[in-house]
Amino acid sequence: MPVHDRSSFENLYAGQPRWEIGRPQTALLAVADRITGAVLDAGCGTGENALYFAGRGQTVTGIDFLAEPITIAKRKAAERGLTATFLVTDALTLKELPEVFDSAIDSGLFHVFGDEDRRRYVDGLASVLKPGGRLFLLCFSDQEPGAQGPRRVSRREIEDAFSRDWVVESIESSRYEVRPDPHDASFRDGGPRAWFVVAKRV
Repeated sequence: MPVHDRSSFENLYAGQPRWEIGRPQTALLAVADRITGAVLDAGCGTGENALYFAGRGQTVTGIDFLAEPITIAKRKAAERGLTATFLVTDALTLKELPEVFDSAIDSGLFHVFGDEDRRRYVDGLASVLKPGGRLFLLCFSDQEPGAQGPRRVSRREIEDAFSRDWVVESIESSRYEVRPDPHDASFRDGGPRAWFVVAKRV
């Protein structure tokens, strides 16, 4: 699904997308101590991952190209007494952000891009991460069978995408945690297969 297929994502957020599980993804929690300094959450959705790091006292900016999840994220921040910045921003325009970050997280955005937009996105991430800063990326894996959900990504595609301005430090098999849905039998065996990637900006 192209990232600019806005109506499809708006329809998903009219209900509750299965990836909105009400807490951070475990893959990110497992490396939380490595996600340091000011954090960018690209494709933040309703903000669970971003708010977790805000709760650790970090400066966090979450972006999403839809207004509805950003409105929800801001409401969550207010309800929880947390300070975080949430912006309606297209991730393909990251170069226009007026700040740079120590770390970036991406849980579910990278895999929605076509090839050309993927290059723009990765270049944009490089422009807003300080040298030595790290990206922590959870994306759909080509190890997930079937065609349900977003485009699958191979290990080679990840390596190619981050071959310039980056060092890929690790690519590990992981899972997306998703909400159970009795009307949808896909992804029941622990969630869809994913890659968890750590890449350092050089």
